[in-house]
Amino acid sequence: MPNEVIKVLATAAALELIAFLQSKYGPVMFHQSGGCCDGSSPMCYPLGDFIVGDSDVLLGEIGGAPFYMSQAQYDYWKFTQLIIDVVPGRGGMFSLEGPEGKRFLTRSRVFTEEELKALGL
Repeated sequence: MPNEVIKVLATAAALELIAFLQSKYGPVMFHQSGGCCDGSSPMCYPLGDFIVGDSDVLLGEIGGAPFYMSQAQYDYWKFTQLIIDVVPGRGGMFSLEGPEGKRFLTRSRVFTEEELKALGL
């Protein structure tokens, strides 16, 4: 769909790490953390290990993996596109990339006026 606004996307490095994790663990999923300990790190879990609730929003997929965020957090972030990247370091203790010496990191950019209009915001 040419006018579809992409709410979440991943860098080449993130896609490479996702593919590696999928080869190791099978299908995976993401949930954008909003907790105090992990800051705003995207957390990667085996698909189905994190129970998604009615108050979670599916933003899209990255590397074939669904990416969710709580509705309360989305209300603050809905004006931005999330760009999932990878940096050296340890991720959240429950996130699959933790033992790999890399961690997922959320970067963002504010949507353009045209994108906001297409989103109905």
